Amino acid sequence: MIEALVPLETATAEHFADTPDGEGLFPQERALVAGVGAGRRREFTTVRHCARLALKRLGVPPAALVPDEWGAPGWPAGIAGSMTHCRGYRAAVVARRSSVQALGIDAEPHRPLREGVLGAVARPEERAALAGLGGTIAWDRLLFSAKEAAYKAWSPGARAGGARPRSLHDIRVTLHPADGRFRAEILPGHPEAAHLEGRWLAATDLLLTSVSVPASR
Repeated sequence: MIEALVPLETATAEHFADTPDGEGLFPQERALVAGVGAGRRREFTTVRHCARLALKRLGVPPAALVPDEWGAPGWPAGIAGSMTHCRGYRAAVVARRSSVQALGIDAEPHRPLREGVLGAVARPEERAALAGLGGTIAWDRLLFSAKEAAYKAWSPGARAGGARPRSLHDIRVTLHPADGRFRAEILPGHPEAAHLEGRWLAATDLLLTSVSVPASR
């Protein structure tokens, strides 16, 4: 599913069920989840299995994918990538930085946000825009997902030297219901690179969003 939302230059992998707990983890990764519950370890294991499958499809050897101080995965040199997981779905997307400068993907269950969450993440103008949308899509959750994808694409590793959003309130998203696209504006600054273009997909039980920044940016 995720490959429908990302450029042709990327390699993808996704799973709808978990791999065995801890299978294929590097020692550095295993240490990170040594004290967490079995469900979290399976989630961590599977999404990294997806990432290494995607890297293999790109011709890149497997490597430990250890989060940096901001929680973003550390990718091999010259590689841009993003991982995501939610209940029943794990996915990873990678590309060479010579083609794609930054990537961000997010998966969410296709149901409305819990009460109070929208007010915490959405700006007043975004809430007003959502009020005008109808149909069966959980637009509030989709907005949240689009912000998450944009936030990942604007990570410190991807945007070295750029102003990083402090929270999802620093990202203003305009959803385009008709064509499966959205626009994300990073509000703190850098007008020359502050607008990101994204795509979204709504399935029965799943919402997916992606943002990719071409190397030419």
